[in-house]
Amino acid sequence: MRFAYGTNGFGSHRLDDALAVIADLGYAGVALTLDAGHLDPYAPGLARRVERVASRLDRLGLRTVVETGGRYVLDPRRKHRPTLLDDAPEAARRVDLLRRAVRVAAALNAEAVSFWSGAAPAGLPAEEGWDRLRRGTETVLAEAEARGVVLGFEPEPGMFVEDIAGFERLDAALGRPASFGVTLDIGHCRCLEPGPVPDCVRRVGGRLVNVQIDDMLRGVHEHLEFGAGDIDFPPVLAALARTGYRGLVGVELPRHGHDAPGAAERSLRFLRDAWAAAERGAPTGTGTPC
Repeated sequence: MRFAYGTNGFGSHRLDDALAVIADLGYAGVALTLDAGHLDPYAPGLARRVERVASRLDRLGLRTVVETGGRYVLDPRRKHRPTLLDDAPEAARRVDLLRRAVRVAAALNAEAVSFWSGAAPAGLPAEEGWDRLRRGTETVLAEAEARGVVLGFEPEPGMFVEDIAGFERLDAALGRPASFGVTLDIGHCRCLEPGPVPDCVRRVGGRLVNVQIDDMLRGVHEHLEFGAGDIDFPPVLAALARTGYRGLVGVELPRHGHDAPGAAERSLRFLRDAWAAAERGAPTGTGTPC
């Protein structure tokens, strides 16, 4: 089980410093969010900066996935906008960001690029939303396939596609391509999926390309430190292992930057203990129902 930590939880750190802390704590990888403060995809000299980060990751022994959830990377006034569901000129800006992310991922030899649908504009008919999402994803997918990069689509509570059923619909519409899979946030499974969390893992096991992990409470989309929610983690990690998933399992605590080194240290200790319990086959039942 290879644990990683998200740079969106190190927003007050320089990227070099964040990577050093994550590596020194013993993480195997990093979930790198392209954002204004960390490898800005629109600042000058991107290729040179990406090359430098690639060298840094290599020296530190960190693998990576590329995340695209920067809040204001495209619009300084509107969080997470524009999206793939906006009108064509606006959606094209999101497509451009995602294509840049694919190129960055190729240069970093990243294991996946993670993205989501975004929220639908007010009044947009659902079928038009699905059509816009499919078209935008197809454009990004073409770039990914050309560069040997895997895309991980993340269902996100409150967005147009917020659950596993929505991912499955999009996956089917695209023809279940080999370069397209799911980014599964374990906390989201607890937040809104109807079945036990390990069942969520098993349901998408064959399409898993990226995993985010955090604690959460039923019905509340708030990323919590481990132990502050009510997820039983050994059965979740055991289910991940049984699917054959070998990618990174990245801690997702974007609002813990005020104590990033402490949160990262506590998270890794917790996850190592949970994984040890999973390997021992500790009798924990089937997990907390959603």
